[in-house]
Amino acid sequence: MATASAPRQQFQPPAIVPHRKKSVRLTLWPLVAATFFMVSGGTYGTEDIVRGAGYGKAILILLLTPILWSLPTAFMIGELSSALPYEGGYYAWVRRAMGNFWGFQEAWLSLVASIFDMAIYPTLFVLYLTRLFPWFAEGYRGWMVGLAVVVVCALLNVAGVRVVSTTSLWLLIVLSAPFILIVAIAPFKIGALAHAVTKPTTSSVDILTGLLICMWNYMGWDNASTIATEVERPQRTYPRAMLAAVVIVALSYIVPVAAMWMTGLSSSAWETGFWADIAGLLGGPLLRVGLALGGMISGFGMFNALVMSYSRLPLAMAQDGMLPRVFGKLHPRSRAPWVAIVVCAIGWALCLGLGFERLVTIDILLYGASLSLEFIALIVLRVREPELHRPFRVPGGMFGAVAVGIAPMLLLGFSVVRSETEQVLGMSSFAFGMLLIAAGVFAYFLNHALKPQGWTPAAVEKPEAVA
Repeated sequence: MATASAPRQQFQPPAIVPHRKKSVRLTLWPLVAATFFMVSGGTYGTEDIVRGAGYGKAILILLLTPILWSLPTAFMIGELSSALPYEGGYYAWVRRAMGNFWGFQEAWLSLVASIFDMAIYPTLFVLYLTRLFPWFAEGYRGWMVGLAVVVVCALLNVAGVRVVSTTSLWLLIVLSAPFILIVAIAPFKIGALAHAVTKPTTSSVDILTGLLICMWNYMGWDNASTIATEVERPQRTYPRAMLAAVVIVALSYIVPVAAMWMTGLSSSAWETGFWADIAGLLGGPLLRVGLALGGMISGFGMFNALVMSYSRLPLAMAQDGMLPRVFGKLHPRSRAPWVAIVVCAIGWALCLGLGFERLVTIDILLYGASLSLEFIALIVLRVREPELHRPFRVPGGMFGAVAVGIAPMLLLGFSVVRSETEQVLGMSSFAFGMLLIAAGVFAYFLNHALKPQGWTPAAVEKPEAVA
């Protein structure tokens, strides 16, 4: 995210990035696969939705959420990414539409939300690991494993690991294989698991938490916008990729859950990490091990891939004058932003003990605030720059641009309701989230007090990080 911030009236397009060979630019299906892993990473993580809502309501939630939450977001991203295919994506859109202050808040919210988002993936890794080896569930062993995931991925990224987008197509196939087997076996097991004996569950997830977890499983669509300069014909590719990814992600969630409904397995037995036990009930220990390993690989892979994306935000903020220059330091050999990676990794590690439900609640609250700014930017740019070339437009004119954000904002209201009951550091998650949001306002004015000359002009070319 190396787009500098400047008031709208002074905005200049970001410095031109040297043309990349067509062979190394993302085409449609690699971008679809990359978006899939930024948003989903597979069917893992949907278990608590079934427990909280039951099969019928869970499928309804999994069906309606992409329609009310993902599809409007995909439309918004399709228009803005095709009109403004700049490095930095959503940060550049908000800054262009509303100026420095709101551009800073968008960057701040995204960075803070990433702390809680990234802490979820090591948590999922541990949950699937304990399905294979319950020994890791005792004491602080699970926390230590989660910390090891953070450290290993941080070291890999400092060493300059490249996440090649085309490999996501193969990872999609590998991680989907166990669920394809589950879907294939389930019709031969109709009602067979109605009286299956399962381990007692300690989950206290209700239908509202299930909805929040479903929203979390369907969020992150704008992450793909930050790599706009690496996409072949982004004006055409982004809208098509967003819509295709919405369909693929929705099917990857709905079809396996519907298949298990046929077996008669009680929804009360479900909890995070339960897909491994399901595989064991259907296909024996070998399929159980395969699915548990797939869950671990999914959590590790999503975390490792997103380290590169999120760590570039403090790098860009440092280059733009938002953060101290030390965050812009690059490793002399790999050219990775090693200071940003280390600091972010520390933040992610500190959140490992919060628990899955709390992480989801806070993550959605902060992510929702940043997403709201993106929907507002869509409307503001329609008003201020009606002549801006938009290869893809949200249908329905100005009414459509306004209406497309209504359903996502209503769903975010559920996160506010839930955040008032969850406790973090002796206060509600809502109060804790509002403190973090207020800290962004304070940080902006502190930045100007310490550096009154403001941010680096957008036209100044910055060194390209290579990692």
